[in-house]
Amino acid sequence: MISLLPGVGASASALNAERTRLELISQNIANANTTRGLDGKPYQRQSAVFESILHQAADGSLGTPEMRVAGILKDQRPSQLIFNPGHPDANAQGMVAMPNVSIHEEMADMIIASRAYEANLSVIKNSRMLALQALTIGKR
Repeated sequence: MISLLPGVGASASALNAERTRLELISQNIANANTTRGLDGKPYQRQSAVFESILHQAADGSLGTPEMRVAGILKDQRPSQLIFNPGHPDANAQGMVAMPNVSIHEEMADMIIASRAYEANLSVIKNSRMLALQALTIGKR
C-alpha cells in the first residue's frame, strides 16, 4: 500500500510531544515565584523526556517512527535562597527558598520547542501539498 502522506504520522506525534513540552515551559514560567506548593516546598522545574519508537509494518519492514513523551521529570537542582525577612515563607534567618526556575533558560527552551513545532508543521503542510500535486498527475 502506498501512502500519499509519508512522514505525517511522525510529524503529528512530534507536534503532540512539543505541545506537551511547551505546556511544561509555561507552567515553569508561571510558577517561577511560587515559594510554597501543595507539599509546602518551593515549585520544582519540570521537563519532558522524549522517546522515539519505530513501529514495524505488517510486511515486516520498518514502519513509521513516532515521538512521544516518555515522562515528566522534576529538576533536582537545589532551590536558591534569597534574603527577604518580610516574606511569609522566610525561615528564622530571613531566607526564602525560591523555585529552581530560570526565566532565561525557559525562554530559550520555548524558542527551541517553538521552532521544532514549526518545523514539524511545515513537514505536514509540504506533505499535503505534494500529495495534492501527485493526485493531479493523472488529470493532465
